[in-house]
Amino acid sequence: MSAPDNTKQQQAWHVLEVEAVLAAVASTPRGLSFEEARQRLAERGPNELVAARRISPWSVFLQQFKNVLIVILLVSAGLSAFLGHAVEAAAIAVIVLFAALLGFIQEYRAEKAIEALREMAAPEAAVVRDGKEQRVPARELVPGDMVLLRAGDRVPADLRLVDAYNLKLEESALTGESVAVEKNQGVLGDPTLSLGERSNMAYAGTAASYGRGSGVVVATGMETEFGKIAGMIAGIESGRTPLQENLDRIGKLLAKAALAGVAVIVAAGLLRGEPFVEMLIFGIALGVAVVPEALPAVVTISLALGVQRMVKRHALMRRLAAVETLGSTTVICSDKTGTLTRDEMTVRSCFVTGEFFDFSGAGYQPQGEVTQNGAAIEPPPALTLLLHGAALACDAHIEQGEDGRFIVKGDATEGALVVAAAKAGLAKADLEARYPRVDEIPFTSESKRMTTLHREGESIVAYAKGAPEVILSSCSFELSAEGERPLDQAARERIGEVSRAMAESALRVLAVARKNATDRNGAETGMTLLGLVGMIDPPRPEAAEAIRTCGEAGIRPVMITGDHPVTAAAVARELGLLTKGRAVTGAELEAMDEEQFEREVESIQVYARVAPAHKLRVVGALQKKGHVVAMTGDGVNDAPALKKADVGIAMGITGTAVSKEAAAMILTDDNFASIVAAVEEGRGIYDNIKKYLMYLLSSNAGEIGLMAGAMLLGLPLPLSAVQILYVNLATDGLPALALAVDPAEKDLMRRPPRDSSGGIFTRPVVTLILAGGAWSTLVNLILFSCARASGCSDREAMTMTFVSLVLIQFFKAYNFRSDRYSVLRSPFANRWLNLAVLWELALLLVVVYLPALQRPFGTFALTGREWLIIALAAGTIFPVLELCKWLERRGAFGKI
Repeated sequence: MSAPDNTKQQQAWHVLEVEAVLAAVASTPRGLSFEEARQRLAERGPNELVAARRISPWSVFLQQFKNVLIVILLVSAGLSAFLGHAVEAAAIAVIVLFAALLGFIQEYRAEKAIEALREMAAPEAAVVRDGKEQRVPARELVPGDMVLLRAGDRVPADLRLVDAYNLKLEESALTGESVAVEKNQGVLGDPTLSLGERSNMAYAGTAASYGRGSGVVVATGMETEFGKIAGMIAGIESGRTPLQENLDRIGKLLAKAALAGVAVIVAAGLLRGEPFVEMLIFGIALGVAVVPEALPAVVTISLALGVQRMVKRHALMRRLAAVETLGSTTVICSDKTGTLTRDEMTVRSCFVTGEFFDFSGAGYQPQGEVTQNGAAIEPPPALTLLLHGAALACDAHIEQGEDGRFIVKGDATEGALVVAAAKAGLAKADLEARYPRVDEIPFTSESKRMTTLHREGESIVAYAKGAPEVILSSCSFELSAEGERPLDQAARERIGEVSRAMAESALRVLAVARKNATDRNGAETGMTLLGLVGMIDPPRPEAAEAIRTCGEAGIRPVMITGDHPVTAAAVARELGLLTKGRAVTGAELEAMDEEQFEREVESIQVYARVAPAHKLRVVGALQKKGHVVAMTGDGVNDAPALKKADVGIAMGITGTAVSKEAAAMILTDDNFASIVAAVEEGRGIYDNIKKYLMYLLSSNAGEIGLMAGAMLLGLPLPLSAVQILYVNLATDGLPALALAVDPAEKDLMRRPPRDSSGGIFTRPVVTLILAGGAWSTLVNLILFSCARASGCSDREAMTMTFVSLVLIQFFKAYNFRSDRYSVLRSPFANRWLNLAVLWELALLLVVVYLPALQRPFGTFALTGREWLIIALAAGTIFPVLELCKWLERRGAFGKI
């Protein structure tokens, strides 16, 4: 037999009879022969995931130097070295190297994500070959192999099940389904069923949690559902962040401005007859002054300090630039299970003797109260009996871990029943000690119930739990407020309606019954219905608060889950996420063409029963609409969308290694609310980078304007090349870095997200830059001209202008702490800026008064009167910039 070509079939294996599947893959119930398996392995290749491409490390490293700003910095380093400023040149070179290494490290995320997928694969598999059970390496599986599954086994390839005996698979990593899924070998008629609904399939990377079964391999390696995810991860190009795009634009703009400005000034000097070498050196110095060599340092420091603050708030960043991107996020696409919910089944409500009783508390923590109509009550005897029976008819129990968290040993649904009993004062261990189990009738997928028999005094009592329709069919009596009474048809219909209503509220409903019995024979007939139990994977309380905060910040949360649509919609409504929008399923999404989907994507708030490709499509459609998308998730099925999103956010506790590798950020506490903290940090970081750029460019504009103005007015050069370099060092140095750690403004999270396509240079920002630069130019030209006119020497006039320029730029540092609010609101809130300015002032005094430095810097010892004139002249920058901000607050310059 030759290896079958199953690429066209693999999407619809679940609609075929077992015999048709075996024929399609050229196999039999006895499996393949070893010879046939070897032949197919040679033809199809091993059952493993492969990277889509390999990249040369040197190629990736060299690509980092194609950034315009990096090139400018390299030129600046060369020019600084040429002028003898070795320290400055070395500092710039270190910054460039650091930025290149950071980009280099980030390029291999796809390889790491695929490697994490490989680690989820089973190392070995039990197969039938030549009619005998064998253990073989999972990588040697081929289509047609017959695989045996037992509880605890990881599924090694995609299988069409041939037999299933009480088989349950844990599929949350692939589908998002929060509970183990029952499997069978029957045919399913709908070819459009989502992965989570294909009950006769077992997919690679999932695990058997209960029962046993067998299946024929229909897909291996990159053709499995895991393989498709790996292919999507490798094929997705990570988009550039808004910050990276803005910095590229700024770099190009500054490059053009530097070349043009320096060329004009040097040309003007030559036309005036200035010496060529002198003007060349002057032009180089001016060019170095224009280039923001501290920009990468400011950006890196801003991001690094933001990351440190975020770690304290349970958010770990894997890509520094993504911190800033969070600040412009407009949509958060969130997985449900484990992200918006606790991923811990919890009993929410019980129906007993015609009444509903609710339970407070969530998750496996056995703390909470029984309530009715919102008030805490003592559990009535009927409810106590219901919980008594439910806990005894369970194999699960709860344990407290070393970290204080409670975990369930066994089935999550049974764990929820045990926790509910504990809230009513019934400890599972005490119940089992007092009422020991003497026999049981185990759960099967056919019976859909479990019955246990216990010794209570001299009697044997049977307790059963299971699907309501199954338990009802076993009952002849019901428990009422007056005691047991016959269960007539009207009562059956009433209880059935209650069960359906609870299910429509997204509760998973179980019924519990009891019977006095002597042995297992007849234990499941003539029982007494004790009541109904409704449970759910509850929403996180902090997630609801985070969603409200998102609303205030102008961010739209969207749920994307593989879970059932009824459950997803109910959880979304409870969280306040599903309001005016609507919910759609993966099948409905599949039926939409791109044009229709792009029209409707803005109105959809919940996506249920979706596949990995659907998540990717949702993220892509939102991005086409201009949204900056953050995607949260914890499963393998989330990984492609995590990588595609502008910011991928993985869960640190419940998240798979695959999702963590694909994400830009990891929540160490799995708390949706931590995303809000990350958004706040991102907005603050972007604001600080904007403050630095306003300050830097306004200062540079003042320097170039001063030199150009002097040329046009026929004045001597007001600054020497060394003085220009010192001004550049003083202003681009510590004060600029201090702006990188400026405290966030109080209304940061009450603003709408900024337009990521608009860039940093909005009209108000440009106005402040130009106003500051123009006023600095005007003040210093007047000061220089008046000093010369009053009889001061050129050296003294140059010193006054030099000091005035430095002071004006220090004053600007305080003014540019906000582009909208007055400097008087909290002028000295940034202690690092205060210290930086004091330090630079001390150095300025040394440069002006220390005789050893006066010659190289061309300075002159100033008098007290001259200092007063300089301070008054420089201080005029305050009212000018305050007037601009006042006008901006009244909308004179448009929106920020």
